[in-house]
Amino acid sequence: MKKYIISVSLIILVLLAADFAYFHLGIYFVSHDDNLVDFFIKTEGKEIYMIEDGKEIPFEIRGVNMGSGEPGEWSTNFSIDKETYKRWFSYIQEMGANTLRVYTIQNDTFYNAFYEYNKDRSEPLYLIHGVWVNDYVQNSRLDAYSTEFYETFKQDCKIMVDVIHGKRKINLGRVGSAGHGTYRKDISRWVIGYILGVEWEDLTVAYTDDLYQGIDGYTSYNGKYMYTKEGASPFEVMLARVGDAVIEYETKRYGQQRLIAFSNWPTTDPFKYPDNIKNFFMKCAFVDVENLKTTELVKTGHYASYHVYPYYPDYLSFSDDWTQFGIGEKGKYFDAHGRLNTYKAYLTMLTNHHSVPVVISEFGVSTGRGMAQRDRNTNRNQGNTAEHEQGQALIDCWNDIKQSGCNGGCIFTWQDEWFKRTWNTMYAVDLKRTPYWSDYQTNEQYFGLLSFDPGNEKSVCYVDGDVSEWTEEDKVIKGSCELSLKYDEKFVYFLVKKESFNFKNETLYIPLDVTPKSGSNYCSNYGLKFDRDCDFVFVVNGIDNSRILVQERYEALRSTYSQNVDNYDTYTSGNVPDKNSAKFVPVNMILQTATALIYNDNTATAEIYETGKLLYGNANPKSEEFNSLADFYANGDYIEIKIPWQILNFADPSRMEIHDDYYDGNYGVEYINIDKIYAGIGIGNERIELSEINLKGWGNKVTYHERLKSSYYIMQNLWKEGAMK
Repeated sequence: MKKYIISVSLIILVLLAADFAYFHLGIYFVSHDDNLVDFFIKTEGKEIYMIEDGKEIPFEIRGVNMGSGEPGEWSTNFSIDKETYKRWFSYIQEMGANTLRVYTIQNDTFYNAFYEYNKDRSEPLYLIHGVWVNDYVQNSRLDAYSTEFYETFKQDCKIMVDVIHGKRKINLGRVGSAGHGTYRKDISRWVIGYILGVEWEDLTVAYTDDLYQGIDGYTSYNGKYMYTKEGASPFEVMLARVGDAVIEYETKRYGQQRLIAFSNWPTTDPFKYPDNIKNFFMKCAFVDVENLKTTELVKTGHYASYHVYPYYPDYLSFSDDWTQFGIGEKGKYFDAHGRLNTYKAYLTMLTNHHSVPVVISEFGVSTGRGMAQRDRNTNRNQGNTAEHEQGQALIDCWNDIKQSGCNGGCIFTWQDEWFKRTWNTMYAVDLKRTPYWSDYQTNEQYFGLLSFDPGNEKSVCYVDGDVSEWTEEDKVIKGSCELSLKYDEKFVYFLVKKESFNFKNETLYIPLDVTPKSGSNYCSNYGLKFDRDCDFVFVVNGIDNSRILVQERYEALRSTYSQNVDNYDTYTSGNVPDKNSAKFVPVNMILQTATALIYNDNTATAEIYETGKLLYGNANPKSEEFNSLADFYANGDYIEIKIPWQILNFADPSRMEIHDDYYDGNYGVEYINIDKIYAGIGIGNERIELSEINLKGWGNKVTYHERLKSSYYIMQNLWKEGAMK
């Protein structure tokens, strides 16, 4: 009996060890022959072909990127459930897309859902799978050959290969910025290729190239499956090493190959630019996959992957002579409306340069209210774009992608992501709390074709002139002028009622006191008097002149960007606004644009735009007149207004966290918590009284419902309906 127990125990230990080696360490016991490789997709010249029944059929990538975030969750929680994934896959394919792209290994839920969705379909949804490189690794002292970078990158690529073949187990935290679970579903038959890496940090690339320049072993690579041409940089050699290892691993362990690419974007593109552009944009790094080649053992091939948006960095806008880029005269890139299309020109540069297929694996515009970059030529901006305008911008980008000779692309992105941050608003919000509210001023949250609107089934209010959703309990001021207020995870809503109101000729003022630390009981701009110190004034003055003003001491932009915008430090003596200053100023947002190049003046300050200006229109998605950017709407004696929380200096409304006094020992944005604000309503010829409004946050318990944006249906008409004509 004792021998039996020992024998059984040994067998169990051997099985556990074998399981660990096979599913956790990637150790395999059977090696496939290089000449017996299975593949169903390949490149030939600049084209991609799907192989079906022995025939090579041209394959155009019509793709959509998908993140792993949903409201109330960080993306690294990988919290999306299987049924949600399957529903989204259906939406994506119904739009006419044939490819989905993910950036990193997801939880096993994703692969289970993808398998179940595809297994019985004659026309499946294909997948391009990515491998993430940790942000810290790219933005630290490390070069690309450091163990934390190179070895981790290579190992993560192999793990990803095991995942798509259903032969991996990953413990929580084993792979950085990736999911975990038991991966037993083989989805490889639907994976057309990989995009390895992320948008490379130019300084990391330049540092690596400089550190290993001229050192044997770092300037060339001659692998079994991938090698470098003469003149390759050390960073490109690193990519060839990783690519060679990935192809070898999948070939030997699984007897399969698929397309391979490395992520890239304009900041590390292979082009040389004039000194004014190079110096201003600090163009110091170059990654050129033309220096990477595959051997005859690779049956599939590789392609060039680029993330390219119309607005940044728009290098070509600042060059007069385009012939130096090999794309002909500048004049040929003006469209039918007389607009210079630098986007199409840049894409043409890419396709002219490469001998392999070029895929624009990220393109898109944001429907966020806030804007971070402006496309001065075709108005495809990063933010402040309505949903129907997003759809048209995607069509324009797609047409440019196709006409320039690219082999398709992937829209960024499928779903809006509340957790995201943007450079020109991140100073103003609590970055530890972003998943718990929808910050309409942060454009990075709204690139999706799928919106997450507040409310379990519908939002608490729609600015559309229908006041039936307002109740007596919402009223905060009664009388000849009435004011009501309510709020959700995205907006503060106001309803104004004034009998016989003449919207075109009368002006209404709504003062707000949101912080006990500052404010003024007088607004010198309009001669307004209040019964308490106020921080904001809404000026409702017809369709074109309505806006929000903020007391100058409580102006968030000034607190952080006074030197960039106005060439002075607001914290030095003489520049600090008085605590009770009666001056109210517009609510502005900074834009990081190349003003020095635009005006040919190195002293030019940063550009701003007035984000506090209110846009008139109907904001109900069910209305034929729907404008997603609309802020207010008038109907008879009623006016409805919705204001994003961040405009009112809320850093985290889920906990009612708001900006403190910037100058009271803080020297910047710090937070305080409040449980009430005060609001009033008046016409300006008498002292306006404000009423108390109690506030209560929602903590981590968010409500939301899905809604396909107008842009989804516009793209569906292009990709699916258009293909049927």
